[in-house]
Amino acid sequence: MLQMIEKQVTIPAERFVLRPAQVSDVGLIAMHAGDVRVAEGTSSIPHPLPPGAAEAFVARAMNPGQSERVWVMDGTGDGMPEVMGVISLKQMDRDQAEIGYWVAPAFWNAGYASEAVQALVAANPLKNAAIFAQVFQDNPGSARVLTNCGFGYLGDAESFSVARNARVQTWTYLRKMGQGSKI
Repeated sequence: MLQMIEKQVTIPAERFVLRPAQVSDVGLIAMHAGDVRVAEGTSSIPHPLPPGAAEAFVARAMNPGQSERVWVMDGTGDGMPEVMGVISLKQMDRDQAEIGYWVAPAFWNAGYASEAVQALVAANPLKNAAIFAQVFQDNPGSARVLTNCGFGYLGDAESFSVARNARVQTWTYLRKMGQGSKI
């Protein structure tokens, strides 16, 4: 049985905070997730983004009964935008979770994804024993984020991309948490 998460915490990173989604995020999430480069880098974001999709995403993210927790990369404390990207943990069985993330293109190649993944892994807010991840093989930058954050390569797979309307080859990763956490 999946563990339901009661309370979501704010997690500090060096240049931003990871905080729970809020209604005021809808516009920026719609703008960034509506970018074809972001959508095609994920398995679940459609392109074009349908009307109401960002609102529905934020409503789900704010629902405390969900088994997936979503954090917004909020840079307002450092004079940056309120939404720079999104990162999530989807609770699985046996104290495991799957991490997913996207960063708005304006913030690519500046270490924000690595910083977000590292902060979330260090906080381990769901108290997971292991965290899985998968990235599309045509996105080696996202693979570097994972390996730089201590994830070990497990193997190749494939996943359906809604934006591409196709199955896409992926690399799968695992990060064991706690002592001896690196593979």
